[in-house]
Amino acid sequence: MALPAPLHGVIPPVCTPLDPRGGIDTASLARLVNHLLDGGVHGLFALGSTSEVAYLTDAQRGTALEAVIKAADGRVPVLAGVIDTTTPRVLDHARTAAALGADALVATAPFYTRTHPREIAAHFRHLRTAVDLPLFAYDIPVAVHSKLSPSLVQELAEDGTLAGLKDSSGDEGSLRRLLTALGGRTARRTGPAPAFSVLTGSELTVDAALLAGADGVVPGIGNVDPAAYVRLCAAARAGDWEQAAAEQERLVALFSLVDVGPETDMGRSSSALGAFKAALHLLGIINHNTTAFPQRPLSEAAVAEVGRRLTAAGLLTRGG
Repeated sequence: MALPAPLHGVIPPVCTPLDPRGGIDTASLARLVNHLLDGGVHGLFALGSTSEVAYLTDAQRGTALEAVIKAADGRVPVLAGVIDTTTPRVLDHARTAAALGADALVATAPFYTRTHPREIAAHFRHLRTAVDLPLFAYDIPVAVHSKLSPSLVQELAEDGTLAGLKDSSGDEGSLRRLLTALGGRTARRTGPAPAFSVLTGSELTVDAALLAGADGVVPGIGNVDPAAYVRLCAAARAGDWEQAAAEQERLVALFSLVDVGPETDMGRSSSALGAFKAALHLLGIINHNTTAFPQRPLSEAAVAEVGRRLTAAGLLTRGG
């Protein structure tokens, strides 16, 4: 389906449910997509970091993306992550995504080797030329070890290479500089609709990003409570910043469940992704809370703590 210009609202990075042996649980994935759509989301980002894309084989990527596209059934756009180390590998994923029916692509800068900004620009331009789908840049320096500068993003926006940016850099100053360079909040809100979409991945400061002129959010915990982010974005679009802040503060409290796994036992990715999946399992949306190997599973005590925080957020009744 055609993307709105700009793409806006809530576009969650869809978790990838796995069975106990690590295979893609397509039935659970279809239920999750419907849960997100019932929450009112405006798009779906398959095969992102929250989808555990880095842990999946190429075949598993294809299975997961196909399941998301089938379950979405054209109701919202599906953005496909085509994240990999080098341009030829990313291009293979992009061609697969296009053949499966994705509506847009999401790519990081190349990584593993050190890459110059001119090489990064050439990477994005080559992808956009080779596969005729809207292309979003994914700025996540913690994973790829290079930061997309506001000037580079602006250049690629203005020449039509990029349709948008998912900013997961955590650099709020850089995001504000980019939004200002793209016209600032007033121009983006009151002028002609910009073709370029700015989506924040910093899910704890969405109200601030929207106030600055961002178009939407790609929230990992939006898998668990998509409706809350939809309410937040609706309040912001209506100019009700007090209500937007109230929704954001509730989501900050809920987000604390990502820390239930002790740092002495597991990495932060294992804890966060394990918590998202534990929450979805407790809510009856997915069959198992399995995460991809070698991430460590949450303990029973940690899963119980996830349940308590879901209850505190009003998402789970006591006793399940």
